[in-house]
Amino acid sequence: MAFQAGGAHALDRALEAVAYAHEEQARTPATATWEKPAGKGEPLRMAKTFHVVPRGVALVIGCNTFPTWNSWPGLFASLATGNAVVVKPHPRAVLPLAITVHVAREVLAEQGFDPDLVTLAAEDPDGRIAAALAVRPEVRIVDYTGSSEFGRWLEDNARQAVVFTEKSGVNTVVVDSTDDFAGMCRNLAFSLSLYTGQMCTAPQNIYVPREGIATDKGHKSFAEVGEGLAAAVDALLGDDARAVELLGAVVNPGVLERLNAAPDAGRVVLASRTIEHPAWPDATVRTPTIIALDSSDSAIYTTECFGPVSYLIATDSTEASLDLFRDTVRAQGAMTAAVYSADEKVVDAAEQAAIEAGVALSVNLTRGVFVNQSAAFSDFHGTGANPAANAAFTDGAYVAGRFRIVQSRRHVAPGLNA
Repeated sequence: MAFQAGGAHALDRALEAVAYAHEEQARTPATATWEKPAGKGEPLRMAKTFHVVPRGVALVIGCNTFPTWNSWPGLFASLATGNAVVVKPHPRAVLPLAITVHVAREVLAEQGFDPDLVTLAAEDPDGRIAAALAVRPEVRIVDYTGSSEFGRWLEDNARQAVVFTEKSGVNTVVVDSTDDFAGMCRNLAFSLSLYTGQMCTAPQNIYVPREGIATDKGHKSFAEVGEGLAAAVDALLGDDARAVELLGAVVNPGVLERLNAAPDAGRVVLASRTIEHPAWPDATVRTPTIIALDSSDSAIYTTECFGPVSYLIATDSTEASLDLFRDTVRAQGAMTAAVYSADEKVVDAAEQAAIEAGVALSVNLTRGVFVNQSAAFSDFHGTGANPAANAAFTDGAYVAGRFRIVQSRRHVAPGLNA
């Protein structure tokens, strides 16, 4: 997990941001000569210069779960466009960003820059320094990953800044049919288990027609789909020594509270169990739980339940599943979506629903690629087109607002070259 969504892969995203920043800044030429005919006399000539000007101080507000993946793109994008950066780590994940700032300051000094171009603003768990810094007039860029509540507060109150947010959402899987039932279950089991479901891209809602689905193993009832998925999770996490490396640990008490409360929401398809970490006996390690619901239980499944809780939801039909998917993402947002179907018409309909909802879609994943993974240089992370995030990692829009072009122009006297 440290490699999959941190470390080298986080640096991939940072490098991608630098590449986009270079492309956007180089889009406008540094100089140009403007000429307009002026009757029989010499034409009018102007020498024009275009300066790339940074917006100002950037504030990066780190998250608890993936401090480097969610912070390095904004940090590097702001630096590459000329802005100083204040890094405010989450109180539970200070060390990765403290190391980042330490190394960045060393490199800046080695290259002759003021190391204070990058600074660290750590705080106690009860601190409010992020809110205080975000509204300071010097701060002109804010990058934030975390809860929807504070993300909306930043968007509403940090008016002097351009604000990039990644907030919560309800990630969805629509199951219509499959020609590889075992592969589908294994793939989804892995996605539900990674980092104990504590990823902004982890699936939560799995819509299945209540009459069941067609598979390569014959018709599978709604209950049998749940049994297959539960068995795949058990097989994946059956060995505790292997399981702890996939699951990691529960990051905070709130996740554990939601997990413990989940069985009250519906029928338990797969119960969570406690695993003791062989190297870290004090770590809280829990396997995922799967809860069966009906589509009428919308009060439960239309809000995010961050952590190792997923809902297997019985719907009237695949068409109804797609409608629920589209409507929920439009209202609550999502970072990812997936569809399983052997029918190309259903796949096309799912893609259209994803386009209308503004969320990335994965189709029939059964092997070594998972819905909650996004690859640098070929996948956008988020779209900025639904309430879960107002920006994507990484595209031109993610970097272009971090600088402005300031122009100067001078008249060229007749007979002179510009």
